[in-house]
Amino acid sequence: MTPEYLKESWLNRETQFSAFTNGPLLDFWQHREESQFIGVDDIPIHYVRFIHPKHHKAIVISPGRSESYVKYPEVAYDFYHLGYDVFIIDHRGQGRSGRMLADPQKGHVEKFTDYIDDFEKFIELEVKYRHYPKCYALAHSMGSAILAGYLLRDSVTFDAATLCAPMIGINLPMPRWMASFIVDRAESRESVRNDYAASTGKWQPLPYLINVLTHSPERYRRYLRYYADYPELRLGGPTYHWLRESFVIGDELIAKAGEIDVPLMVLEASEEKVVSNKELQAFCQSRQKAQIGREEKLPLIIEGAHHEILFEVDALRAMALNAICDFFEQY
Repeated sequence: MTPEYLKESWLNRETQFSAFTNGPLLDFWQHREESQFIGVDDIPIHYVRFIHPKHHKAIVISPGRSESYVKYPEVAYDFYHLGYDVFIIDHRGQGRSGRMLADPQKGHVEKFTDYIDDFEKFIELEVKYRHYPKCYALAHSMGSAILAGYLLRDSVTFDAATLCAPMIGINLPMPRWMASFIVDRAESRESVRNDYAASTGKWQPLPYLINVLTHSPERYRRYLRYYADYPELRLGGPTYHWLRESFVIGDELIAKAGEIDVPLMVLEASEEKVVSNKELQAFCQSRQKAQIGREEKLPLIIEGAHHEILFEVDALRAMALNAICDFFEQY
């Protein structure tokens, strides 16, 4: 399959989505290599890789909150067939990786830096020793905050990185100062800090018509199907402590955006309802003010897209993927 043919297929894949997912994509998924390592505080961290001996470049994918690599076969398929070795991590507390609380559906982390420490070990174990001539990173939502935090530590492993709908801030149902007051108060009470945050709870499937993730019925049905097939992957709402940690990392990333010494592309969904585009733009403005000496598209707005840009309808997804590929090819 030539890159040109693959990129053409991005524009009409949904019309034959069942045939694609049950044929070429399923065949590809059977060749995955799954592994694990022990992360911070002895939490097992699972990941998957797709490797070909003739590939000379790699892409590391950092998924969003509640996601697993089980959700990413289509993204992996596309980059693998563009000549990339593909590595995807399941962050602690979600996917196939270990959970920290008795209720496995609570989205929780003790320190946001635990995610970054795990990611750092993942890169050491799987990527650095392979000495790829070119190595890139692609992240979504919470995974973008993790990747950005990692890039503040390491400016040499990746030639360029793309942050899709990054979780620099969260789209909250109240002013940020009020949310901060609530989570700070919860933090002081051991019985509350690890509870589900208000208005959240265990995972529940939402009908397509009221979902705020994608405009693609086919990809949304597949998203629900992987939770149906693998109920152990389900993740509900975040804990108050997780929220507190996410506020801290978001503020830090805005303050230090200019210190990331790796070429960045930031994709913004124009119909975003999950993360805060206001904070996303503050991150981009902070980076631009630092005058880092390179031209970057900060942000590239995908008009009409919901939060999950990599799982959007064909036209929007193809627009994003082509932009990502063109950006990586510059470096």
